[in-house]
Amino acid sequence: MTIASRAAESEAPSKITEQVSHAQAAQSPARGILMLVASTVVFSVCDIITKHLAATLPAAEIAWIRYATFSCIVVPVILLKGGKGLFRAKRPGLQVLRSFGMIGSTLFFTQGLRYLPVAESTAIYFISPILIMALSILFLGESVGWRRWTAALVGLTGVLVVIRPGTDAFQTTALLPLLGATSWAAGAVVTRKMSGSDHPLTTLAYSAVVGCLILSLSLPFSWVTPSGNEIGFALLMGLFFAIGQWFVVLAYRHGNASVIAPFSYVQLIWAGALGYLVFGALPDGWTIVGACIIAASGLYTAYRERVRMLQRRASAEA
Repeated sequence: MTIASRAAESEAPSKITEQVSHAQAAQSPARGILMLVASTVVFSVCDIITKHLAATLPAAEIAWIRYATFSCIVVPVILLKGGKGLFRAKRPGLQVLRSFGMIGSTLFFTQGLRYLPVAESTAIYFISPILIMALSILFLGESVGWRRWTAALVGLTGVLVVIRPGTDAFQTTALLPLLGATSWAAGAVVTRKMSGSDHPLTTLAYSAVVGCLILSLSLPFSWVTPSGNEIGFALLMGLFFAIGQWFVVLAYRHGNASVIAPFSYVQLIWAGALGYLVFGALPDGWTIVGACIIAASGLYTAYRERVRMLQRRASAEA
């Protein structure tokens, strides 16, 4: 997915930054940016592998392999870092609810990759920061000024440019990454709701383990025995997913989220380039224009978030 899974992992990093001191956050923004850009490359490769597998394997099975591999990597690390105590969440219900949002995001996005080019799916998925803003108003009571509302409308316009409803180019399958972005946004809002209650590694553990357990329930109904080649690619996908997640964690330890997060849009470039190199799918002009509009709206939203943060900080120090 994108930073998401992806800019899109944008709320997992914000959860992390809330747990990190201002001194840590100011250590090396340049290093944080490089780490985040590295994660966009890794996540794009992960998406390319996912699209390859989606041609022959069900989305639920692909998602299960990803979460199972991720769990096998993450759980031992958590046990080494903090022991079993890191698996005890203060708000387990919200952790599970958040995990459902992440699972839905993975399933919808993976299913979308079966039918859509990686670049187009990624561009649509990057509407998630705008959806997070809208859901935060409904469920968290956050206030949003006219500037960010304008940015949201611009972002939605960008999505319409990409999917072009009412034209011959429109595919109903283009709604799948949009549903994935909505599911991710719902999970991100839950993350905000439980802000500061649990250690970031606890959240990571719940995401991995709950995702693996829930998706395991679907296997008897969707299992297709993979070939040896597919197993190799699937394990590689899970490994890249775990590496990408870790790069994101490292990135947000070195800088403030409002500074680093906008660089997640670099993933749009990798998605287009790798999609062309591997599948020969060159994004058309409308997709490129729509992606630029979505990125511009997301960047402006990130800028306004930074302005609001600085204003709150100034008021607190006054």
